[in-house]
Amino acid sequence: MTTFVLATANAHKANEMRAVLADLDATLLPRPVDVPDVDETEDTLEGNAGLKARALVEATGYPALADDTGLFVSALGGRPGVFSARYAGDEASYEDNVRKLLDELRDVPLERRGAEFRTVIVAEFPGEGPFVVLGTLKGTITVSPRGDRGFGYDPVFVPEDENRTLAEMSPEEKNAISHRGKALRALAVALAKRPSS
Repeated sequence: MTTFVLATANAHKANEMRAVLADLDATLLPRPVDVPDVDETEDTLEGNAGLKARALVEATGYPALADDTGLFVSALGGRPGVFSARYAGDEASYEDNVRKLLDELRDVPLERRGAEFRTVIVAEFPGEGPFVVLGTLKGTITVSPRGDRGFGYDPVFVPEDENRTLAEMSPEEKNAISHRGKALRALAVALAKRPSS
């Protein structure tokens, strides 16, 4: 059994990780309260996830799991992208970020509101190179929020071949198709092939 410490202090993300990785022979520990937030200074999702994973390995000595997620909107040239969590400012709430996104898309017709969620997860082991996986989900940005489940941009994102937003789905339905769910399942496959596992 492998023990991982989670780099995220976001309870929503941690719950999704635990739910999708429930069948993996691993123990997932919460990020210690005395480990400060890591400044996300890289310009890619992979870079920021790597920073967070390495910081947790150095702070705890345990293998670490870190993710970085971005929403890439075609009509906005890929924004908010790597800045998705702080799109409306460093202290922005989910609602602030959604409001800014919808304001910027106000005059964009529905057929041009294509977007893609991307999640990069890095599993870092002490003294080893990292495992890096990617999960994506294509969809469309709605005109107004719908649904009261999920978090972040979920209320305004409708996946391809769906008519509901992610926030209108049950956690199980969302995890089955989501970018983070895909990345976590890819991680489970990669870890199962790890020689020392």
